[in-house]
Amino acid sequence: MLKKKNTNPRTEKKSTKQKREQQQEKTTPSFSFKIIHEETHCQARTGIITTPHGLIHTPAFIPVGTQATVKSLTPQQLNEINFDAILCNTYHLYLRPGPDTIQKLGKLQKFTAWHKPIFTDSGGFQVFSLNDGLCKIDNDGVTFTSHIDQSKHRITPETSMQIQKKLGADLIFAFDQCLDINADKPTTSLSLERTHAWATRSLKEFQKLNKDKSQALYGIVQGGRFPELREQSAKFIASLHFDAIGIGSIFGDPKEESKQLVRSALKHLPKEKTKHLLGIGAVEDLFTYVELGLDTFDCVLPTRLARVGYIFLRPESGGAIQNKYRYRITNEKFKQDPSPLDKYCTCYVCTNFSKAYIRHLFKANELLFYTLTTYHNLSFFQRLMQEIRTAIEKDKFLQLKKKWVI
Repeated sequence: MLKKKNTNPRTEKKSTKQKREQQQEKTTPSFSFKIIHEETHCQARTGIITTPHGLIHTPAFIPVGTQATVKSLTPQQLNEINFDAILCNTYHLYLRPGPDTIQKLGKLQKFTAWHKPIFTDSGGFQVFSLNDGLCKIDNDGVTFTSHIDQSKHRITPETSMQIQKKLGADLIFAFDQCLDINADKPTTSLSLERTHAWATRSLKEFQKLNKDKSQALYGIVQGGRFPELREQSAKFIASLHFDAIGIGSIFGDPKEESKQLVRSALKHLPKEKTKHLLGIGAVEDLFTYVELGLDTFDCVLPTRLARVGYIFLRPESGGAIQNKYRYRITNEKFKQDPSPLDKYCTCYVCTNFSKAYIRHLFKANELLFYTLTTYHNLSFFQRLMQEIRTAIEKDKFLQLKKKWVI
């Protein structure tokens, strides 16, 4: 007896969709980085990072979505602002909702409805930010207590890679040890040995897990505030087969010291690999490190400041190093101000709302306040990076820097 052919249109439609998705997976490009243009007057450059979920045009600022969300904004709004990528936090997503849950629900892109590239950090910075009572380190890994429910957990280089594989981000970071800025040289040297051992282990586990070439791994240069240790770390990370390079910043002043430490590392890193500077978001710092040849940056600064009322301001409107390119919209003087947050900004917020209205939202504890201020601040940074890319391609980056950093 012949088996009747299934003519259910829903089944046929689902089958066609599955075939299309399978075919798409086969043709999806893996990771690559291409330098497009190098400035003739400095080391600044434009480039394109290719990932399975799209392109990242560099230099780029990457908004931070700690809990798999850029606070107060939807993915649609981030698309409107024209960001290419976001960065999520491995530590927080490991604790809640957990990597198994995210994997089951389609990994980060499907879970968040952000269908462009996603970075995840290794979780190391957050773990090492816990106080001594919550975090214990040994050469194999870190045991820590959850800040949420006081449950005990352990992360090693291997488990960090496994977690990030389940999360499914396109661009992930090796597990490293982060130190306090004031750590002495013996402590930093010991930490660097551990970071390098963990880099090797992270890479080995990553290569085992990444047979499908769906992810790219960043090795991280550390070394605290000691130039010779930074150079030692850069040489070691460069000797391994990482797809890209991350550089740990020293967080704090003096800025000139940080600049020299990054410069020390860059001398020993391969030019052809894309480089990410962790935790950088001040306007003048972006100009400093783009000039040195860095490609991508992440920081919570624009979104965190937005939530307490700080508004970023272009130089045409009075933004400068002296006022850190921002002012506070919650001040009394804006109570009846009909002007936009920045008269030279063309974002949705500045086109439609007044200072008086946004200040009113803050005073009334209205949630829309967070959305509008965050939208504006991220629009400010995205426009800045677009102007930087355009200036580099015209060999006019230093002219643009002079306009902004006075």
